Amino acid sequence: MALLQADAVTRPTFWQIGSTGKAVFYYLAALAILVLVYGVYQRVTRYSQGREDPFERLDALPGRILSAARLALSNRKQLDRDVVAGVMHAFIVWGFLTLLIGTTILGIDIDFYRPLTGESFFVGDFYLSYSLVMDALGLLFVVGLGVAIYRRYAARTARLWGKHTSREDDLFVWSLFLLGIGGYLTEGVRILGTSATRDVSFETVSFVGWAVKDWLAFAGMTPAMATDFYPITWWSHALLALWFVAWVPYAKPFHMLSSFANLVTRDEKAGSRLPGVPLDPQADTALEDVDDFTWKQLLDHDACTKCGRCSSVCPANDAGRPLDPRDVILDLKTYREERDAGGEELPIVADGGTSVIDSSTMESCLSCMACMDACPVDIEHVPQFTEMNRQLVEQGDVDGHVQDLFQNVMQQGNTFGDSARSRPEWTDDLDFEVPDAREQEVEYLWYVGDYPSYDERNRAVARSLARIFEHAGVDYGILYEDEVYDGNDIRRLGEELLYVEQASQLIAAFEECEFEHVVCTDPHSYNTITNEYSDIDFGEFADDPMLEAPVEGYWNADGEIGIHHYTQVVEDLVQSGQLSVPGSLDRTVTYHDPCHLGRYNDEYEAPRELVRATGAELVEMPRNRNNSFCCGGGGGGLWMDFEEDHKPSEERLREAVEDTGASDVEQFVVACPMCVTMFEDGRKTGGYEDDLEIVDLTELLVDAIEA
Repeated sequence: MALLQADAVTRPTFWQIGSTGKAVFYYLAALAILVLVYGVYQRVTRYSQGREDPFERLDALPGRILSAARLALSNRKQLDRDVVAGVMHAFIVWGFLTLLIGTTILGIDIDFYRPLTGESFFVGDFYLSYSLVMDALGLLFVVGLGVAIYRRYAARTARLWGKHTSREDDLFVWSLFLLGIGGYLTEGVRILGTSATRDVSFETVSFVGWAVKDWLAFAGMTPAMATDFYPITWWSHALLALWFVAWVPYAKPFHMLSSFANLVTRDEKAGSRLPGVPLDPQADTALEDVDDFTWKQLLDHDACTKCGRCSSVCPANDAGRPLDPRDVILDLKTYREERDAGGEELPIVADGGTSVIDSSTMESCLSCMACMDACPVDIEHVPQFTEMNRQLVEQGDVDGHVQDLFQNVMQQGNTFGDSARSRPEWTDDLDFEVPDAREQEVEYLWYVGDYPSYDERNRAVARSLARIFEHAGVDYGILYEDEVYDGNDIRRLGEELLYVEQASQLIAAFEECEFEHVVCTDPHSYNTITNEYSDIDFGEFADDPMLEAPVEGYWNADGEIGIHHYTQVVEDLVQSGQLSVPGSLDRTVTYHDPCHLGRYNDEYEAPRELVRATGAELVEMPRNRNNSFCCGGGGGGLWMDFEEDHKPSEERLREAVEDTGASDVEQFVVACPMCVTMFEDGRKTGGYEDDLEIVDLTELLVDAIEA
């Protein structure tokens, strides 16, 4: 090879194809690209027919694109929970992009550089490096697709199959696989055919193509036969590639573009904050047809890859409820395509009858955001599900238990329907007086919340936290009778205007006090006060009679008020030495990450540090942190009855008892009043009363402090 001239170290292009064949190829290539561009244009035009999105999606666009590229190339979300699938997808993505870039480089040399300079850069060391990289990454591409085919057809991985599995999926994976195999076959035939007239020893750098050449020769193919056969392999490969290019915008391959666009336009706070509803009574906020979705939500539908990751982590789906997040997204996409083709118009969501989505499906959602966390292309399921719940509320298609909940909140300002006078009764059993934040300036305004105020089991949680504050000498106070329900869960159930009314009353109560921080017992309250109250702008509708205590403008939009969950405050107290927690507990515990504290707000370590501070041995369940399994209480689940195979709380307790690797887990520790309620129930119905005890983290801390 050292004796070869540099310009001889290359490969012939359009070998054995001829000038007519070359012209036909360029014509078909131009046609395929035009079909591709037109199809993409149609898609983008279709998105523009959706509603305007309430959040900024295209600000700082260069940074968004770079961030999306890092996510796509790192395959971080694909690797999460399924390493094999993540590596497989990485091989396919990196291989496909390499082959695409390599083909583009060759086109630049043939169609631009050579005509302009009369020379080629596709020679010598550049060609050798190019061939090595293309063969290596192309091999990863083929291997990745081979694994995908094995998982789909041999292992039959459950999450890859479902209601919307179709021949389109088969065609997609097999066409890519044949493109990869066909490229190597074409390369091997070319090397064997040209070996009769030139020294091809340098082609060993194309190690896969060289191996194919050896296999063909071993099978009896001569250079002359390879020369005759080459046009067949070349045209087969070229036509398949051009057909695939033209097919991209019209079927599953479009997710290669739409999923990247989805990553670019994602909202980092999606789910933890929801889009608001204009308080203008004349505003049309109904979700009656597919064009009532925003352009981003229509893009979400097209970005779905049918991977089933959302379905596999959904606790409602696991419990046997009629909810599969993937099916909801794809049902909406299918309906849009049918409507665009002149199909029958249906209600988007309704109770019974014919509709795209049945109300029981939306009622099943726990708003836990597991689907969103698992989705590799950042589809925003929860905001769309919430908007469908709003439509159900507008139509009056609401579960009876939920309707009772709304009535309780409207009449009494809390989810229990009890009087405001009984809200602070939990303080009666304390041997000290809890300060009144309405009467004195405090550092921490403690929002106790409904369940710690009214539910007997959770009143013990409130009393434990009060004792912790007293031990630490914290300057704190509560609102007593002026505290009202924060509105988080009714908002996710679709009662937006009632949520705004509750928020306005609570904000008004806050503004009557002097404080530096808000501390919340309940992660649900913490989330909505942190992420959603600052988005409320009453504006010209501040005098709306529905708003009993209207507040103008944004609350805490400048971030001057610190808002915390109690685990964060107590952990700071321990770290600073203001609260002494003797590490005296000799017991084994496991900790459950509440959805609204973990997935919603990325707080995983403060609770664990507090558990360790007590001296208890902490063992983790297999599903922990962002992969935590919901208790079943979110999204209104706490107030509804379902027909299900088993309760999510029972499944979670089973995991704690059987899958932690420790045979003596004594206590199941939580940091959310709703979780306490759900797991106490699951402990009874699941038969775990003799296996472990449900304790809130405040109770564990008090055990250590007062031991």
